[in-house]
Amino acid sequence: MVTAALITMFGATATAACQDSATVGALGRVHRTGKIIIATDALYPPNEFKQGDQIVGFDVDLGTAIARKLGVTAEFQDVKFDTILQALDEGKYDISLSSFTDTREREGRFDFVTYLSAGTMLMVPKGNPRHLRPDGLSLCGKKIAVERGTTQEEELSRRDVTRPSAGARIDTCRSGHRPSPIRMSYDDQAEANDALATGQADASLTDSPSAIYGAKASAGRIECSGDAYANALYGIAIPKREAGLRDAVFKAMKDLMSDGTYQRLTGRWGVSTGAVPETRINAAE
Repeated sequence: MVTAALITMFGATATAACQDSATVGALGRVHRTGKIIIATDALYPPNEFKQGDQIVGFDVDLGTAIARKLGVTAEFQDVKFDTILQALDEGKYDISLSSFTDTREREGRFDFVTYLSAGTMLMVPKGNPRHLRPDGLSLCGKKIAVERGTTQEEELSRRDVTRPSAGARIDTCRSGHRPSPIRMSYDDQAEANDALATGQADASLTDSPSAIYGAKASAGRIECSGDAYANALYGIAIPKREAGLRDAVFKAMKDLMSDGTYQRLTGRWGVSTGAVPETRINAAE
């Protein structure tokens, strides 16, 4: 009888612990507070940018729709892009929706719920006076503006143990016996675009939705050259320790795709060409 009682007691304790685990962590906090705190760099239209004091864009509308599926409200915080992942890891925010490309390196610390496909595009001054192209060797030795913390900055950075996939553009130029591109890193893409428009940079590399939007918004000063390359998936970044929140966001994304909300939002913000047929977790190639 004593043994059976102990088994019953410990079994009940274990069950309670399992039940408690579903209410702790980020998901439990989100449900208790009634809001999900989302980090975004609001200088990357059309996905996230400001109109007056309000943060708007495709990612913002998508995050708001996800929050509704979770039964809470979305609170967006404007954060510099290259500081977001560290802050997310420290628990300052619950998730990030900020046009993060899902990469194997990033998957080492975070899970990504994918939601859009985008590639890198080359932006040049009107008329493309230097005849620059994203393929070939025309960018070798040129001043290229990029945003800090992006895959485009990585493309123009030297490879090391922390970034084994870096330096692709440098390698291409070296193979062609040409000088490496001169990387010019800025805090946000708006500054990179301004450097290009004012002649401080010869070109800029950025994600395709941002490039297309930036060219249209430049009043004819900037245009895109060539096609997008290195297409990859954007993902909602979530710390790996928060499996419960990841699964809840993943289910919300599937529901939004099933009920047509996702398709309406991609159409509203002009990113339908990057719409994906399904959401996945950690789909980096």
